[in-house]
Amino acid sequence: MQYNGFVPPTLHAAPATLERPEVEELLRLDQPWTVRVWNDPVNLMDYVTYVFMSHFGYPRAQAEDLMWQVHNEGSAAVATGNREQMEVHVQAMHQAGLWATMHQEG
Repeated sequence: MQYNGFVPPTLHAAPATLERPEVEELLRLDQPWTVRVWNDPVNLMDYVTYVFMSHFGYPRAQAEDLMWQVHNEGSAAVATGNREQMEVHVQAMHQAGLWATMHQEG
């Protein structure tokens, strides 16, 4: 049926059951995200230690341990939490000139 060129939309019945996400998908939403800082050929070790201390508030010994892990192993996990918090940390690492990424555990 048409009215002045207008075709009314076809109505569809609502599904009898709603699809639910798989249990694994729901559990994955609750899993934390991790920020990883990567070794680079530019930044000095003292500077990386300073960034970890000033941004994350790590004591010198912990910041140095993380810096050595970055230097010797190629990267280190420096923070874990929800996605929004980790995005802020990655952005801060980039602004400080460090190479950083984030990924979800699991």
